Amino acid sequence: MLVIAAIAYILSQVMPGIQIRSYGSAIWFAIVLGILNVLLRPLLIILTLPLTIFTLGLFLLVINTLMVMLAGEWISGFKIDNFGWGFLFSLLLTIITSTLFREEDRQRKERRG
Repeated sequence: MLVIAAIAYILSQVMPGIQIRSYGSAIWFAIVLGILNVLLRPLLIILTLPLTIFTLGLFLLVINTLMVMLAGEWISGFKIDNFGWGFLFSLLLTIITSTLFREEDRQRKERRG
């Protein structure tokens, strides 16, 4: 959660359409986003499965954006100007976190043997 909060906070500093007032707001954003991803995201994926299949999985990017924007609505000190900024923020957040976690997994496997 702290890594996601840090990345979100850094992205907000370089993206004019995203405003995060403090690192504390970024931590709350990461917590709410995690909860939404556990509870709501699977339901949305199931409900939109035909559209996701038709778009070859690209609709999952829209679902990710909706999760980020919904989390942003619930956190004071966090603002996304529009869907476009939300989409770009969500995409960058996903790419950066998955890259970091993949590298962490690779290093952990190397240490084991």
